[in-house]
Amino acid sequence: MALKKLSSLENASEGTKKILKPILAVVGVILVAALGLQITDNDWDLGKILSGKSWSDSKVVTDTAGNIMRDKEGNIVTEGGKATGDYNCDDFATQADAQKFFDKLGGVDGDVNGLDRDKDGVPCESLPTD
Repeated sequence: MALKKLSSLENASEGTKKILKPILAVVGVILVAALGLQITDNDWDLGKILSGKSWSDSKVVTDTAGNIMRDKEGNIVTEGGKATGDYNCDDFATQADAQKFFDKLGGVDGDVNGLDRDKDGVPCESLPTD
């Protein structure tokens, strides 16, 4: 009886190995690719690539500290822009402009810029509303 249990454990182990080997291989490839991107300071906007944009149009610009550059609408840019955490209320003409940017970056939870000091979901309340 003990031999039967050992045999069934070995069979289960073989089945598990067949499943885990391809999964581990894919994880390994992803990790190597991520390491390569990190070492070469490259990053691409996956959404743009999947929508059919070229690799050069999808490359994300970062500053020397690795911060993603964005435009005033909160979009990731491929040239120009400012680091995500470098925006302040003076960068926007109206509260509505600041609100669009704030919402695009995740609202109160994503407010790395401190645009909403009182955490009420309304950034740059001192700016004109129009």
